Amino acid sequence: MKLNLQHDKAHGKLWRNLILSPLIGAIILAGKAQPDVSTIVERSVAANDKDFAAEPKFNFKERDRTGKTTKTFQVTMIDGSPYQRLLATGMSLSPAQETIESEKQEKTATERREQTPEGRERRVADYLKQLKSDHEMMSQLSKGFDFKIADTRKVGSRTVWVLTATPKRGYKPPNLDCQVLPGMRGEMWVDQETYEWVKVTAQVIRPVSIGAFLAEVEPGTRFEIEKTPVAAGIWQITHFSMHSYARVLHFIKHNSAEEDWYSDFQPTTR
Repeated sequence: MKLNLQHDKAHGKLWRNLILSPLIGAIILAGKAQPDVSTIVERSVAANDKDFAAEPKFNFKERDRTGKTTKTFQVTMIDGSPYQRLLATGMSLSPAQETIESEKQEKTATERREQTPEGRERRVADYLKQLKSDHEMMSQLSKGFDFKIADTRKVGSRTVWVLTATPKRGYKPPNLDCQVLPGMRGEMWVDQETYEWVKVTAQVIRPVSIGAFLAEVEPGTRFEIEKTPVAAGIWQITHFSMHSYARVLHFIKHNSAEEDWYSDFQPTTR
């Protein structure tokens, strides 16, 4: 009788572990309200805005590949705008080349320190204008598409929402750079904890005329952006790739490919 009682207890414990515990876990998870897609996109845009505002606060390394040419740069903020110092062209620079590049940077730093207030203002304004243009293109991704939650996936230790993006009916691009967006579809991977963009991909699905029909972007054109954390609460783009297929004046083919990597982010010293 004692053996049967112990046997029943063992079976009861096994039943709780195998069936009841997962069931309770599922009920708890179901009770957690998942944000709707508009909330996810809204919060992700806020996180992306924060990251763009932090971009000038970092120095970093940049590796660019265009066609068969690869170059590596150290990007350093000097008096309000970045300076690219060449580090490698497929292979490391010779000591003599390193000296030349070092002297170029020192000369630039001196020139910037000696600029008139008006000259410095123009230089910094040009940099901020380009930064704003890049930011506008990124922010338009959230405005030019309708999003749906398609899936959840694991990316390393992070769980992301996979949002599908299709052109939003009635969307009017605010500038030339964004005119291609109505002809694209893509995906946005959003980290469930921070609402940061982990990856954004988009590809052209129909020909799109650009600049009063002077050029046409063709299907097959695509780009991809990846972001990773570089400091507490701050993510930056660490990989960008673009493959472009276009026709200029409707008959001159213009195809290009570019891939960039960004790494070793360090806070600027001021």
